[in-house]
Amino acid sequence: MDVLATSLPGVLRLTPRRFGDTRGYFSETWNARSFMAATGLTLNFVQDNHSFSADKGTVRGLHYQSPPSAQDKLVRVGRGAVMDVAVDVRIGSPTFGQWVAEELSAENGRQLLVPRGFLHGFATLCDDVDVFYKCTNFYDPDCDGGIRFDDPDLAIDWGMNPKSAILSDKDASAPGFADFASPFTYEGTP
Repeated sequence: MDVLATSLPGVLRLTPRRFGDTRGYFSETWNARSFMAATGLTLNFVQDNHSFSADKGTVRGLHYQSPPSAQDKLVRVGRGAVMDVAVDVRIGSPTFGQWVAEELSAENGRQLLVPRGFLHGFATLCDDVDVFYKCTNFYDPDCDGGIRFDDPDLAIDWGMNPKSAILSDKDASAPGFADFASPFTYEGTP
């Protein structure tokens, strides 16, 4: 597994090795022992999620789950491609309000580790996209929250025109970043 630190400490890009032949390839997409050897981190994933988006330009996010149900997420694409985004919202963090974006696709096999204390979202770059992500905590509707994906204070480059984004009603009515009272506190790099 290749591990690359992004510009936001704690957000990691992982690229599992692929072993290919004329039939295709095999890839071990998650191995706790290999991950710990490469990063020194131990994560206990308790829930796997699968998101399907039919249309290019679908945006899901920016989402978070507040304590005590905060989640680390490991995101990968099984079909298609997305621009995957993480935003640091840990009060006191030197990178508070900064974001990083990585193109994840079935073709490149990359994954993004989004630690708790970060907003997460993605935009589909083609039709028929399957996104899979592992979480270290169970979904809790009482801790669920979001911020507007196209907030001008964040100025995220989603790799698409935000005016043509396909959004859920919940994401379309999400509050702005200026109105966000973050429930997360910086305690050093995750």
